[in-house]
Amino acid sequence: MKAIVVEKIGSFTIVDLPIPQPGPAEVLLKVEVTGLCRTDLKIIEVGHRDLVMPRVPGEEVVGTICAIGPDVEGLSEGQRMYVYPGTSCGHCPPCLAGAGNLCKGMRIMGFHRDGGFAEYVVAPVQSLIAVPANLTPDQAVFAEPLSCCLNAIELARLQANEAIGIWGGGPAGILLSRAAVAKGATPTIIEPDRRRREFSHALAEVPAEARYDVCIVAVGAMEAYRQAVRHLKPRGRLVVFSGLPKDDFALPCDFNQLHYLEQTIVGAYGCSYRHGEEALALLAAGSVRVDDMVSHRLPLWELKEALALVANKISIKVLLYP
Repeated sequence: MKAIVVEKIGSFTIVDLPIPQPGPAEVLLKVEVTGLCRTDLKIIEVGHRDLVMPRVPGEEVVGTICAIGPDVEGLSEGQRMYVYPGTSCGHCPPCLAGAGNLCKGMRIMGFHRDGGFAEYVVAPVQSLIAVPANLTPDQAVFAEPLSCCLNAIELARLQANEAIGIWGGGPAGILLSRAAVAKGATPTIIEPDRRRREFSHALAEVPAEARYDVCIVAVGAMEAYRQAVRHLKPRGRLVVFSGLPKDDFALPCDFNQLHYLEQTIVGAYGCSYRHGEEALALLAAGSVRVDDMVSHRLPLWELKEALALVANKISIKVLLYP
C-alpha cells in the first residue's frame, strides 16, 4: 500500500509499505477519508510532544472494515467505522473519571502508532465507533475535531443561554460555535482574517464592552489570550484550547481579577471516546452542520499542496483521499 511517512522533522515521503495485518483484538480498515488539521502541519514541520518516528500521520479517519482479528466479536467486513484516535488503560483515575485522554498510557493514532495517511490502517477494536447510516464519510470524519470541541465546552461548563466568545474562525472555532448553539448558548467568533471571518460570520475584533460567560481561544496567539481574559464576566471561565509556541507561552494574568470576580481558567486537550460518540450523535441528528465546511478535497498524495492551504489559511477544512 502507499502511505505518507514522517521519518524526520521538516519533511515527509510517499512510500510503499506492506498492508498491515490486524492483531487479535484489531481490525484492518480501508481508509475512505482522512481530515487534515493544523496539528498534522505541526507534526511534519516542527514535531510534537507525543510524536514517535518514523510515523504515518493522520488522526481523523473514517474507513470500512476489510479484515478482522480472531478475538473481535460483533463486527463484520464492510462496516463503516470512525476511529477514535486514542487508546487508554481504562482503569486509572483519569479513565474512571471519563478523561481517558489524560491517561498516562494514552497512545494516539498518528503519533504513537500509524495513522490514516495511507490506503489502509489497523485500529484496535476499543477505538472503533460505528458511523450512523445517514452520515457520509465526509461528514463522519468531522467527529474527531468536533470531539475536541465538545471536551472544551464540557470543561467550560457551558450552559444554555450563556454567551461564549471564541477567538479564531478556523475549523475549530466554527465547530465550537456550532456546538455551542446546539447546547443553547450564544456564540461570538473573533477572527482578524477576512476570508475566514466572512465564512464564520465573525467579528474582526472584540467590542470593548463585550463580556462573556465563557471564552475559548482556538488560535495559538498570545494576544488572543490577553483579550479573552479581559472579556470574562464575573464567574466567567477561560478555556485554554490552543497551545502556544514554546518560546512564548507564559500569560501575564491579573490574579486579583480572578480572585475578586471568581473567574476560572481551565485547560482542554484532545478528547475521550465518549466525546466521539456524542459528536457522531450530534452530526447524525443534524444538530451540528459540517458539509459546508469542506473547502478542499484532494488526493492524499497531494499532501504538500494541502499543507500549504492549511499553513496559509486559504482553506476551511481539507479532506484527503488515498
